Amino acid sequence: MLLDYKRMKKGKDSGKGPPPKANGKSTTPPTTPAKSRGGITVMNRSGTPPPSGGITLIGKKAEGLTLIGKNAEANGGITLIGKKAEQNGVPTPIGKKADTTAGISLIRKSQSSNELPPQGLPPSGRPASQASSSGNAPEVALVRRSHSATDIAAQEMEELRLYSEEEVQDTAKMWVHLTEGASVGERQGAAAALAGQVKANGIASLEAGGLVAKIAEGLQDSKNPLVREGSLRFIRTLSEVKGSAVEPVVVPMLPQVLMLYCDKWVGVRSAAEAAATEVVRKLNKHAVKATLPIFFDAMESPKFWQAQEGSLKLIGLLAETAPDQLRAALPEVVPRVSNYVADGKKQVMEAAYAALDACFSIVGNRDIAHVIPDLVSCVARPGEVPQTVHKLSGTTFVQTVTSSTLSVLVPLLVRGLKERTTLDKRRTVVVIENMSKLVKDAVDAAPFIPQLLPGLEKVSNEVADPECRERAGVAHSVLFNIDKEAKAIMNDPENQARSIEPAAVIAALKEVLPPDTGAAAPDLFAKTLDYVAALCVLLLKHKSIEFEEWSGTVSPYLAPYVGSMSEAEKATRALVKKLEGEADDDSEEEQDDEEGEDLCNVRFSLGYGGKILLNNSRLHLKRNRRYGLCGHNGCGKSTLMKAMANGKLDGFPPPDELRTVYVAHDLDASEADQSVVDLLATDPLIKGVSREEICRVLSTMGFDEERQQLTIAALSGGWKMKLALGRAMLMKADILLLDEPTNHMDVTNVAWLVNYLTTIQGVSSIIVSHDSGFLDNVCTDIIHYEKRKLVRYKGNLSEFVKQKPEARAYYDLNVVTLKFVFPAPKALDGILRRDMPIVRLKGVEFTYDSAERPQLEDVNVQCNMESRVAVLGANGAGKSTLIKILTGQFQAQKGTVWRHPNLGIAYVAQHAFHHVEEHLEMSPSQYICWRYETGEDKEEMNKVTRRISKEEQRQMEKMVIIRGEKRNVEKLVGRRKYKKTYEYEVKWKDMHPVHNAWMTRAMLEEMGFQKMIHEVDAQMVAKLGLYNRPLTIAGVQQHLSDFGLEPEFGTYGQIKNLSGGQKVKVVLAAAMWANPHMIVLDEPTNYLDREALGALASALKEYQGAVVVISHNHDFVSSVCTEEWHVGGGKVIAEGNPAYEAAKEKAGKEAKKAAEKAEKEAKKAAR
Repeated sequence: MLLDYKRMKKGKDSGKGPPPKANGKSTTPPTTPAKSRGGITVMNRSGTPPPSGGITLIGKKAEGLTLIGKNAEANGGITLIGKKAEQNGVPTPIGKKADTTAGISLIRKSQSSNELPPQGLPPSGRPASQASSSGNAPEVALVRRSHSATDIAAQEMEELRLYSEEEVQDTAKMWVHLTEGASVGERQGAAAALAGQVKANGIASLEAGGLVAKIAEGLQDSKNPLVREGSLRFIRTLSEVKGSAVEPVVVPMLPQVLMLYCDKWVGVRSAAEAAATEVVRKLNKHAVKATLPIFFDAMESPKFWQAQEGSLKLIGLLAETAPDQLRAALPEVVPRVSNYVADGKKQVMEAAYAALDACFSIVGNRDIAHVIPDLVSCVARPGEVPQTVHKLSGTTFVQTVTSSTLSVLVPLLVRGLKERTTLDKRRTVVVIENMSKLVKDAVDAAPFIPQLLPGLEKVSNEVADPECRERAGVAHSVLFNIDKEAKAIMNDPENQARSIEPAAVIAALKEVLPPDTGAAAPDLFAKTLDYVAALCVLLLKHKSIEFEEWSGTVSPYLAPYVGSMSEAEKATRALVKKLEGEADDDSEEEQDDEEGEDLCNVRFSLGYGGKILLNNSRLHLKRNRRYGLCGHNGCGKSTLMKAMANGKLDGFPPPDELRTVYVAHDLDASEADQSVVDLLATDPLIKGVSREEICRVLSTMGFDEERQQLTIAALSGGWKMKLALGRAMLMKADILLLDEPTNHMDVTNVAWLVNYLTTIQGVSSIIVSHDSGFLDNVCTDIIHYEKRKLVRYKGNLSEFVKQKPEARAYYDLNVVTLKFVFPAPKALDGILRRDMPIVRLKGVEFTYDSAERPQLEDVNVQCNMESRVAVLGANGAGKSTLIKILTGQFQAQKGTVWRHPNLGIAYVAQHAFHHVEEHLEMSPSQYICWRYETGEDKEEMNKVTRRISKEEQRQMEKMVIIRGEKRNVEKLVGRRKYKKTYEYEVKWKDMHPVHNAWMTRAMLEEMGFQKMIHEVDAQMVAKLGLYNRPLTIAGVQQHLSDFGLEPEFGTYGQIKNLSGGQKVKVVLAAAMWANPHMIVLDEPTNYLDREALGALASALKEYQGAVVVISHNHDFVSSVCTEEWHVGGGKVIAEGNPAYEAAKEKAGKEAKKAAEKAEKEAKKAAR
């Protein structure tokens, strides 16, 4: 765009030039002298100025972008054609109707003649006839040469180009009007015109016209206030028009702008405030962290209170424009702002109070939302601390406590610990204890712990109240452990923040950008590189590994120099790799010597909280491969799979390119009542698939018509996995993500899954499993976590272990470092040898209410203290039913179930989480204390053997004749040893306890009081088991530590925040608290990692009581069990128990002898 700026005098014509041509003819517009007000006329090389003596910009032919002025109603202003301008001098976007506010309008479409305003230019681009003018206000028109209308509509950045000498001179003249204009409108109009020029020509025009230097000099001009004001006006309009692209220029000027808040000229002060506000309003949110120190420095100058006030207001503005970024910076912001809430200058104090209120409002923790006003108020009024602490002490903390939450609470809590009354100190301690249990990321809490520990230590040592001292000690212990964990993370060399100088970042930027980048504006480009380098140093310091954050931080500043945002993102990605120190010989680089279609080949980093899980690691997947994902516990296997499934993995192909499906067999409880077909037919992810196609796919998974109509609740674990796989196939999956797919699956279904995965075509799988045999049979490759990298090994798990012998723990459960310790059971009366039976099922039969035939019949099995039983069988065969009868969860309809009266049984159900699902807000220690607080196991009280039916109630209400007197049994109140059995103390209804009587077990059973007997037995067992086991937090935590749960999880964490494996440990520990004689585990290996499996296997082998296990994990079963109960077809066949086999053989011999004897006696009688 070539513009010819001409200085106009009142009533005189401008210079003339050759007229433009339209349709091959020359057209010369009429000449009219400019009116009353002097100014600048900018036109194309021919033509005359409009009648008003103001500013007019007229360009050449407009193919896409047109700026047209209109008579202004405001004095000396510039009127927009476009939408209504919100402030004077503000360029506005595309619109229809122009308002009378000064500014510039952008029309981004090529317009036909009937679309142009009456005073506009014809589509050919030549000047129209002289526009009419109402009044003496100046007029602006600008027509810019551009590309096609389509290109302009999509274009975000302008191309850089070199300026002509004429344009440089014209810019200088415009600057004179900006800094010497006689009216506000004229100066504002010049600022808007200059900003429009920069917008039209790109940011290179700032350097070509010398505008950067002019702004800097203007801000420091102490003699001429109009120069200072004009510079500030231009900063404001420039920020408004170009936004983040000019941050490298205007943000470093903010310190000078803030000092001009104190200027003695009102116009300068107003312009300074408007300029700083606009810069902050348009600030790239990722630059907040780097900009805050400017405000902090300005706040340190007590002589310049206006700068302090302004800085505080700008911090408050950031709470609106960049809440997420300011929230992350609250640990730095809150202490600084708090220093001014009691400032002697009223304006500063009010600004600080407003800023603090804005900061506290973005914390985002709903638990403390109701006390935010109190928290703000007590910063300035220490006398309100006790009242605010009191409100907080009644708060139930359920949300994760982050650094932003701590930044607003810790100042209050530090004061609370210094309060004079014990009650206030105790309340503060309670808040600290409750709050600290919800700290997930120890690194978040690390800066605050040194502020709290001294106060807690003082309270725990000096307060008179012992209970308060104890609570303070507990809170101190929690924080100390968090601090220890944070230091371990921060001291880990692989978690250390990268230390890099800005010069190194600049060098890396120059390497990834084309050589001629910024050639049109080298000085401005150098400023941009300095600014970007400073931001990158901060990203590295805070260990940012998300590309989205890097792109948002770097790309907007590079885009004007490389032509587009997409090119800028490419350069940013290359920069990240360069700064991460990507090596050419990384160990995870694989030789692509195999044929096959690539599904993805990406590099990425992955973190969780303050921990880096993977750093610049490569993931290369091919079609028709099956990858086993292996690594130690906590390395991030599940995190990686979830990131892939949820589209959170940087560079991973989106769903429209690569369909990745997470195969979950733990279906939502809300889906339990739906049929198999209905569940899939209503799934929003497989819309458009007919029911016929759904049924066809299900049939390939083994679902016949009858099973397709079953509810989800009626499916076993194996069938649920098949259903999930069918759903994935209907979604046209390219990659299946399988997390512990063999959980709850029997041997038959595992074999089916192996066959399915190895024969399916066109699909790849990534599998996390602790079943080594399954991985051996399925995997074509192993992906292993090594030093924050993913390393691929060809072959199955066996081949992998050959290459990595240290990974033997994947096969051998004995090669583990974790250890569980089970408590030793108490002795049982009458059990003199460990091979004597403690529980026996004889002729047992059980039938479900809706079933036509028995689930189990004629079951004859027994256990002793040496038993290590594996219950085996297909899904649905009746394994869980058998052990529920054994433990008293179910009651047999036929046969006898004998258990030693003092037998304590620990039972862990198949879906172990159901034990704790109603207590998720408790810590594991609290859960165990609750479960045993009555002196017996509350779960034991829910067994069917303890629940009295209506028929049994009627039987027990029958009169009993004792010593010729009719009586009703009210309850059994005690038990004592009687010969080889027991007798029980009976309390009679409506009679004094002095009339209580002792009756034998046999008599009471005959009268129908079996469940009362079981209740008394259970109470006695609990007393025996809990003897010398104090139910205290310390005692329970020691017990939890024996199961691999450290205090930060066992005492200070909530159950809901534990992993699946940790919850299983909680359930195991709770079941074993009462020192049981027998432990019954239904699928205990689900959710336990390999190391925990090894620890469990080792503990069960060393345990002194009986063990009965249902498990499909062959490695685990073969490591623990010495006998097997095979369940199938309603029968139970016991194998491998020497004592049982000997007893069976002995019984057979005795039966044979009895038969022979009876036969002899019969023959003798016949004689």
